[in-house]
Amino acid sequence: MSEIAATTVHEAYAFACMRCGHGWEQAYEIEHHVDGSNKAFVVYKADGERVPSPLSTPTCTNCGGHVVRIMRAGRVSTVQQLLQNRRPAAAKEADAEVREPVAATAAPAGDHHWHLSDLLHPFHRR
Repeated sequence: MSEIAATTVHEAYAFACMRCGHGWEQAYEIEHHVDGSNKAFVVYKADGERVPSPLSTPTCTNCGGHVVRIMRAGRVSTVQQLLQNRRPAAAKEADAEVREPVAATAAPAGDHHWHLSDLLHPFHRR
């Protein structure tokens, strides 16, 4: 017997590991069901696959740690965009000072490991 979700809600969360500093975002389909005993239960799906609730025991996708900060969606991607936009200006300044091409030694943006301080820095009060 197949069950059909009574309602499905789409939610997304941003995560930052407090152990290794890795940041990521994930969208979920949250299906609300009622079983044969009229008891409500929830099923979380990410990318079409059933997953445990990210709110009960979040796990870092980088180090497997369980001390993970959960934030509203967009926090990690916003910080990543800010850091990418700052990177060319910083590279130009370094190039002017050293007079050597920075691109030859800089890691590609896709290979950057996001540290917790990178992710949270724009949100600190000054």
